[in-house]
Amino acid sequence: QVQLLESGGGLVQAVGSLRLSCAASGSIFRINALGWYRQASGKQRELVASITGGGSTNYADSVKGRFTISRDNAKNTVYLQMNSLNPEDTAVYYCNANILTGLTYYPRNYWGQGTQVTVSS
Repeated sequence: QVQLLESGGGLVQAVGSLRLSCAASGSIFRINALGWYRQASGKQRELVASITGGGSTNYADSVKGRFTISRDNAKNTVYLQMNSLNPEDTAVYYCNANILTGLTYYPRNYWGQGTQVTVSS
């Protein structure tokens, strides 16, 4: 029905940068809030950054000043620009989107498949 396809993960050296992308496809009427989560090995999944339909952003304290979330509504895509990466950022990153489809009455959350980000020392 709705699919979130993530890309942009990979291996990067400390203080380097990566940009993650997450494109939504399917029967989409409206995308509300979007967010990036991450889950490091042996840890709980945590919210990294979020952006509302109006463009308001919120960041985890650990990434403030380094990461930037943005969205392109025309492309149904959300981005996460990650700068000054350090090994603590190593995790699987997941895209999340609250979406109202053309076939349902209420919106629901959808998850991307996850993309691995590994930051070497």
